[in-house]
Amino acid sequence: MILATPRLVLAPWTERDLAPFAALNADPEVMRFFPKALSREDSDALVDRLRGMWTEHGYGLSAVRRREDDAFIGMVGIQKVLNPAYPFAPAVEVGWRLAKAFWRQGYASEAARGALAHGFDVLDLPEIVAFTTVTNQPSQAVMASLGMTRDPADDFLHPLLPEDHPLRPHVLYRLKQQDFRR
Repeated sequence: MILATPRLVLAPWTERDLAPFAALNADPEVMRFFPKALSREDSDALVDRLRGMWTEHGYGLSAVRRREDDAFIGMVGIQKVLNPAYPFAPAVEVGWRLAKAFWRQGYASEAARGALAHGFDVLDLPEIVAFTTVTNQPSQAVMASLGMTRDPADDFLHPLLPEDHPLRPHVLYRLKQQDFRR
């Protein structure tokens, strides 16, 4: 499925997305809020998992291209969070990861808003969440710009990271369908 926003297209993953996505995932600055940068093999395996989510659920994280020049800018979309280790699961999460050259241009918010609209208006989801490490202020700013709200009581320790990992403390933002439509 393809979602379009004024400046962007969110579309299924193709072979031409693999190299720029691997470069994005190998960039230490892009990946500074993740446990590690990804090798080409790990990045390609991630795309395989993302394709599988689309097949299984009918939605997932998409490749994002800029309409004006077809430049690959990253991934954005919604995905199920089913792992019961997460204190808020089951849930649907909106997420994004953009190449550094495309930061601070409003692309993450624009694409995420399109993904949220699909989740609420087409899939009729009651709520969509987003989460990140407490130090990831740029993503928290995107969450706030989308109208998502944080209750500190929902903050959690990431269950898949070691106890002493500096990225383990996470914040959770929520957005209800009725609040998105306002």
